[in-house]
Amino acid sequence: MESAIGRTRRQTDPLDPARAAALQATLGLPGPSLTCGDALPWFWHYIYFWEAQPPALLGRDGHPKTGGFIPDTGLPRRMWAGGALEFPTTARLGESAERISTIKAVDRKDGRSGALAVVTLVHELHQAGQVCVRERQDLIYREDPDPLAPAVAPKSARTDEEHRQTVSFNATLLFRYSALTFNGHRIHYDRDYCKSVEGYPGLVVHGPLLAQMLIHFASSLLGGLNRFSFRATAPLFDFETATLCAIKTEAGFDLWVRGPDGRLNMTAQAS
Repeated sequence: MESAIGRTRRQTDPLDPARAAALQATLGLPGPSLTCGDALPWFWHYIYFWEAQPPALLGRDGHPKTGGFIPDTGLPRRMWAGGALEFPTTARLGESAERISTIKAVDRKDGRSGALAVVTLVHELHQAGQVCVRERQDLIYREDPDPLAPAVAPKSARTDEEHRQTVSFNATLLFRYSALTFNGHRIHYDRDYCKSVEGYPGLVVHGPLLAQMLIHFASSLLGGLNRFSFRATAPLFDFETATLCAIKTEAGFDLWVRGPDGRLNMTAQAS
């Protein structure tokens, strides 16, 4: 796995504005549909730079098999654990952009629920000779769940927020977001797979979708956005209503997602 460190991949994309308009509709955002020349909203680069693979090159979970760009860790379950982003300048829809991805680290360790591997990627989105997005992405690969192992209790979320917003989810929203991000991970649309293989009680809300909602929330409070970092702490499911929370800090805002039972789903910082 260490031989993968430093591996680089380049992808180009025309940043089709029709795809951005589809995400705008999917999220129920107001305003005229986005079009050529409009600014690419923060974090919306995830609906571009697809990794389209034929069925023979997909794993059992619907993601592209590891062992290509991402090294094979020997662990079958994939999660997006978190990351950090900077937005030094604005990308424009309808203009070609390039994303350069580099594997920075591959670490094998033992967690609370067993063996895991953390793969750290760094992405840069370039357009017109400028860097528009810098991003660190942390992927976690885990063992299959042990049905006899005791459940790990999730952390409780803080309750001292100064700002809050209620959000809800359903299978249609998760399916449309999966389609727009070309995310074949079955935990987001295959309820039988979720329950019988991954051990979840329902469809799992995408970590990036939660992060996207926190980004929109933070930017409305800040009036803009320069940096955003986040960490997923517990899954949220399609049948649940959650609360986006924020509190002012010297640097900007601390944010978090609180599940309906008070558990902490995600933490974030924005400035």
